Amino acid sequence: MPATLAQSDPNVPAPDAAEARDNATFLAVLSALSRPGTVHGLPDAGACPLAQALIDRECRVWTDSPHLAEVLAMTGATLVPPELADHLFLSLDSAEGVERLSRAQTGSRLYPDQGATVVAPARISQGPALDLTGPGIDGTRRLSLGGLDPQVWRVRAALNRYPQGIEMLFHDGAALVALPRSTHVTEI
Repeated sequence: MPATLAQSDPNVPAPDAAEARDNATFLAVLSALSRPGTVHGLPDAGACPLAQALIDRECRVWTDSPHLAEVLAMTGATLVPPELADHLFLSLDSAEGVERLSRAQTGSRLYPDQGATVVAPARISQGPALDLTGPGIDGTRRLSLGGLDPQVWRVRAALNRYPQGIEMLFHDGAALVALPRSTHVTEI
């Protein structure tokens, strides 16, 4: 809601700082998903603001971070094993992380929206180059992502059989990049 409307109507509550941050984070996620492979800024760094913006008590989540598990528990979300999670917050820099990724839900042909959203740290604009194609990309877009196990892309390709698949959000400090299930990734 525009600030002018909230200021002009005393019956409309104004968002507090946390709500404004969560709204800005959510808008950054939507923008990143609609423009795959482009870097978007977040109001705060790390996975915690993403969790606070994306997760509520209706979500099933999994994380490999004890600190983030505490944040997720405060949202009222249900902590579940990776194969049951709507959202997975995990590190993808090891074989263990990739194994957990391989168990992510991919939805069904009838309900592809039930595929998981994976949130992981990465070094954006560093590391191996990837060519991206698909909706939201004019031609081909090149992206570099470092700090990931090389098997991430093989597992992602196996999980993504459009319309089924997973959405991936990579964060690096206050930077965010998204790869929707509809984005085809080619390793360079």
